Amino acid sequence: MENISFKIIMAEPYHKKYATIITDEMENSAKARGTGIAKRSPAYIETKMDEGKAVIALTQDGTWAGFCYIEAWGHGKYVANSGLIVAPEFRKYGLARMIKQEIFKLSRKKYPDSKIFGLTTGAAVMKINSGLGYIPVSYADLTDDNEFWKGCQSCINYEILMSKNRQNCLCTAMLYDPEAKKNHVEEIALRKDFKKEIKLFDRWVRLKKYVMLKINKSKASVFSIF
Repeated sequence: MENISFKIIMAEPYHKKYATIITDEMENSAKARGTGIAKRSPAYIETKMDEGKAVIALTQDGTWAGFCYIEAWGHGKYVANSGLIVAPEFRKYGLARMIKQEIFKLSRKKYPDSKIFGLTTGAAVMKINSGLGYIPVSYADLTDDNEFWKGCQSCINYEILMSKNRQNCLCTAMLYDPEAKKNHVEEIALRKDFKKEIKLFDRWVRLKKYVMLKINKSKASVFSIF
């Protein structure tokens, strides 16, 4: 593998030229995975750059390589690191982990007392989050801010989410609580050994997708009878 170095910095207004590339890749990546994400416009990404609530990864020659941004909910009580994306040609370099580490640092700096959460269908992202101190939680442990959940409306799995009264979906919820005792996570963690083996993450994600999609298809079959 070619040795490529990246610079990961806080995105600023002059990075707006990458906004359309970023949103296009977010959408293409979601389609390739067969999962849904809350769709974002270039204008929304530009706003995050203006606010200093995003990080961008570039190669030494200025080629865009990756991106992630911060969202705050519940008057800053909860923070989400959203829209993590890496350009296809720069995957397999561990860049996603580096971006997550930088956006996590920026979140802690801007919102030191906030809980940081994420929803993901990706086993690799779950592994990265776990390394940062996140633990799997129920949806009830996330923000109840309706503006956050409105963001799921453009997701292809939104019907599943609503059928579960926003208590479950294909995504796995993970939470970092700055007030939580490091040795007291067993009560809400799904599996402690997730931290040790990426295959366990992958099995969990695939099992959840299978169960949730099977339930949804079964309901559709029943309703089609009437």
